[in-house]
Amino acid sequence: MHHKTIVFIHGLHENAHSWSEWKSFFEKLGYTCHTPNYPYHEGIPQQLRRNPDKRLAKVRLNDVVAHYTQFIDQLEDPKPILIGHSMGGLIVQKLIQAQKGTLGICITSASPKGVLTFKWSFIKSNIGTINPLKGNSLFCGTKEWFHYAICNTLSRQESDAIYEKTIIPESRNIPRSSRMNDGKIDFNQPHAPLLFIGAEKDHIIPIGLNIKNVKAYKDKQSIVEFKEFKGRSHSICVQTDWQEVARFIADWIAKNTSQLS
Repeated sequence: MHHKTIVFIHGLHENAHSWSEWKSFFEKLGYTCHTPNYPYHEGIPQQLRRNPDKRLAKVRLNDVVAHYTQFIDQLEDPKPILIGHSMGGLIVQKLIQAQKGTLGICITSASPKGVLTFKWSFIKSNIGTINPLKGNSLFCGTKEWFHYAICNTLSRQESDAIYEKTIIPESRNIPRSSRMNDGKIDFNQPHAPLLFIGAEKDHIIPIGLNIKNVKAYKDKQSIVEFKEFKGRSHSICVQTDWQEVARFIADWIAKNTSQLS
């Protein structure tokens, strides 16, 4: 088995368009790449901001995990490599636990149930989305919020350009349910190799939260590795020099797939 299939899993407030350059990067290395959307995320971001699918409002994390499980089950390669960003990183952890991937890469990953931080930047960045007073309304953050939470190491002009290109309305129930049983991980269970990527200046997923997530895994026979990229924010996958991150991941994949039977 050559382990040459990758499934990319996007984060909240975006869709598969955010992976376009990564897909091209890994296809040039010989991988077959898939970038499926969450339920009701299909479309051009600018149009989705004007006319989102109202059914999205009730989608929970387990609905998204089931959606990706169904997608993976119909692939020719039954255990692809999984690469996820933000909430996509937590989805990767869930899918690896379910033995749906041969390797898992979690980039600035949302944390599982019980792995918490009380850092102010985390609270400020997330409270608007999970606000229980907002019911099942969709969340679409402002450009000001996006600059603080996602692109804080970029200029406002650079941040606004990324916002226009990528941001879409989101279900509040996905992040809410990630704090409950939908986000539960059995940290004692043996698992396929996991790589966690952290961004030093990340506001919405602080680097310390990534480290807590890594340290939560307890099985001594399973590989869990961590790499911090200095000077990066949560927009690590789209900001300048994203190729450095992609090359590191490609090398890690090559090293670990060579060790698989």
